[in-house]
Amino acid sequence: MPSDLEGRAIVVTGSGRGIGEAIARGLAADGALLTIADIDEGNASTVAEGIRATGGKAIAVRVDVTNRDSVKAMIAATVKAHGKLDVIFNNAGIAQTKPFLAITEQDWRRVMDTNGLGVLICMQEAIKQMIAQGRGGKVVNTASIAGKQGYEPLAHYSASKFGVVALTQAAARAFGAQKINVNAICPGVVATDMWKLIDKGFKDEGLTSRDNEAFETFSAGILLGRPSAADDLCGVSRFLASSASDYMTGQSLVVDGGMVLV
Repeated sequence: MPSDLEGRAIVVTGSGRGIGEAIARGLAADGALLTIADIDEGNASTVAEGIRATGGKAIAVRVDVTNRDSVKAMIAATVKAHGKLDVIFNNAGIAQTKPFLAITEQDWRRVMDTNGLGVLICMQEAIKQMIAQGRGGKVVNTASIAGKQGYEPLAHYSASKFGVVALTQAAARAFGAQKINVNAICPGVVATDMWKLIDKGFKDEGLTSRDNEAFETFSAGILLGRPSAADDLCGVSRFLASSASDYMTGQSLVVDGGMVLV
């Protein structure tokens, strides 16, 4: 484990559950100072309390990533509690299962606002803080294998995750001179509440006939023989938050057990 995570101030959005929670707990175990940020304040508080109970350091903050004032408050709370901001994981996101021809303008805006605009706002406000500190920093975005290949009936979700990859590359080009590394993680099929929602959407739309069928179908071709658990994203997260990744920027790392080979 990278020892230089000790004392690094790290924000993880969407860390009240799922992948974000696993990432936050893993980083806290390495001695990082965590801000558990989630739109569900109760979930965020539970995760932060759990980290503190095991000797880690964490605060809980409610954040709506689509609201700039809310994001600014999250950054300010982090600096107040930890004295700085070293790393942000822009992990908050939503998914919706909808056949291509049934996607509405409202569906599009809802998914894009959270997964695209939310990532942009969080990147902007975190990078402003990092530039003001003058010591560089790390930005890590959660994209998806759906940011590498378009999936139906997840077209608008796929488009949003392609957008995250584009934002990652653009910011890497923009802020390399300030020693700010910007990379992304592309998970595959992960056993979380989000995939339960996706799977339910497949069934509700009449695309599958039983619970968990979509999850099993998508997982069937994974080369390592199993779907992902949230903890499978901890290793790459530690790497991208640490000095071990100082010479990497603009990259989107696929961590999917061998579903999409790029």
